[in-house]
Amino acid sequence: MRDLLDQVEIWLKNGQSVALATVIKTWGSSPRPAGAGMAITETGEIAGSVSGGCVEGAVIDSAMQVLKTGQPERIHFGVGDDMAWEVGLSCGGEIDVYIRLFEHKNLEVWKRALSKTNSVFLALVLAGSGPYLGADLLLENSGSIFSDLSRETRDQLTEIANKELTGGIHKLEAPEIQEAFFHKVQPAPELILVGGVHIAIPLASFAKTVGFEVTVIDPRRLFSTVDRFPDIKLLLTEWPEGAFQKISITESSAIVMLTHDPKIDDPALKIALNSPAFYVGALGSRKTHQKRIERLKDAGLSQSRLDQIHAPVGLNLGGKTSPEIALGIMAEILQVWYGRDM
Repeated sequence: MRDLLDQVEIWLKNGQSVALATVIKTWGSSPRPAGAGMAITETGEIAGSVSGGCVEGAVIDSAMQVLKTGQPERIHFGVGDDMAWEVGLSCGGEIDVYIRLFEHKNLEVWKRALSKTNSVFLALVLAGSGPYLGADLLLENSGSIFSDLSRETRDQLTEIANKELTGGIHKLEAPEIQEAFFHKVQPAPELILVGGVHIAIPLASFAKTVGFEVTVIDPRRLFSTVDRFPDIKLLLTEWPEGAFQKISITESSAIVMLTHDPKIDDPALKIALNSPAFYVGALGSRKTHQKRIERLKDAGLSQSRLDQIHAPVGLNLGGKTSPEIALGIMAEILQVWYGRDM
């Protein structure tokens, strides 16, 4: 959804009606995961995907009907083996797709959810009464922001959200809502690079390509220039202790030390290992890393903390050049990112 909203907002501001198709359940080798979305306008413009091409045509046809009637529609698709091969899958799968109008009020709820620095749940109402059908409800630790819901409904929604790990369809026994799809919304993944060295340039590029926001920290002005790192989120020409006070490290942050300079890498590691970052890595050989471990132990870090460091950093793809090593690092970060809830 994150990659759809900018385009959807443009369409809505231009006065176009938009339908949103959301994958709410999958079986087998489904092309796209639950939560994947596709937006369709009344003029046939589309953004996103629900199946990688298998059923998009049928979804668009249903979306046009939803745009006419305003009534949500839930449809089931089975992707047979023959069609699966045509779109690059090894075998077939099945998906349920929920299609509803997506209006300014839905957009604002999603924007609030995506602005959070912690994970939250959005409940998409699949079966309910009145204005709640097809609505997005933002759920946080304090409960639903929709205070006009009954206490019983709010309590059930909050209870499910507090127990959930990844999201899915849940039945409710509540006055306004009988069924909802819980979508876990996490902060945008971010890669924080400590050291603007040569390998950081392709690594920042790979990260941006796969949807990570990028921050580069390096007190050495020769390495931390806009020419070397165009279009990244933040470039901080400061020592790590000062730089990390200006940014938020979340459970969606990956932090990689690249300088080989203990004066820069070690203070950053101390901060990173005491943060909620999902990934902490450090460039260097095994011999270099062993010396690093000894220094950090002397500085008071426990072995359990030190075991969190990915070093030598990255998957061993056999690469030698900076782009090849950067690819291995980004591949390992993605492996950890997607393996957290497994």
